[in-house]
Amino acid sequence: MAKKTEISYAQAITELESIVTKLQNNEYEIDELQKCTARSLELLKFCKSKLFETDEALQKILNELND
Repeated sequence: MAKKTEISYAQAITELESIVTKLQNNEYEIDELQKCTARSLELLKFCKSKLFETDEALQKILNELND
């Protein structure tokens, strides 16, 4: 099984925007919707995780500045 390369937050957002645009324009065939929805969920989870990680890192830095 091939190792997945991690994408950046910006790449994930760009891919999500592309999926949303295609959904709004009815560009997906019915057979693609499940795959599209699953990929969207994967990207959303990734973005949420990145946001929480960044928030925690920033809080740590700010706490160090205040000490």
